[in-house]
Amino acid sequence: MTQINEQHTRLILETIEENPHITQKDLAAQLGIAVGSVNWYLKRMVKKGYVKVTRLQRRRLRYLLTPQGIAEKSRLTASFLQASLKWYRLTRETTKQHLATVRAAGFSEVCIQGDGDLAEIVYLTCLEAGITVLPEINPAYPVFRIVELRTELELPSTEEAA
Repeated sequence: MTQINEQHTRLILETIEENPHITQKDLAAQLGIAVGSVNWYLKRMVKKGYVKVTRLQRRRLRYLLTPQGIAEKSRLTASFLQASLKWYRLTRETTKQHLATVRAAGFSEVCIQGDGDLAEIVYLTCLEAGITVLPEINPAYPVFRIVELRTELELPSTEEAA
């Protein structure tokens, strides 16, 4: 199962556990995927024995997690947490390596371009290392650029730093 499939499966199982009366349309809206995709996931989960479906009214369904579904949700949650912690540790290590480069270049201040969880991890790692994070991008200082799920360090050219 791919990481995206696992994430969608985990989120669907969590949502069904919280609200067994949720519609496929509402699940699709919450996950940001097509209703047809939700239908595919649910059919797969029913076939695997994770979810039981009961008809309440002509067009109204209720979804219930089976014991296997609860176990799968727990497994997927543990896997997600493990992957998140691995990503966190990798981000911290990469940032520390970049900060060693920053210090070797003679800087004690940096800029961060980007936002989100990754930028927050970079920011906190900088503070922990005693590096000041400037509030705005300044080309005379090193810049951590947040690109998708990684960071890139851009040192200023010697002409800009002069």
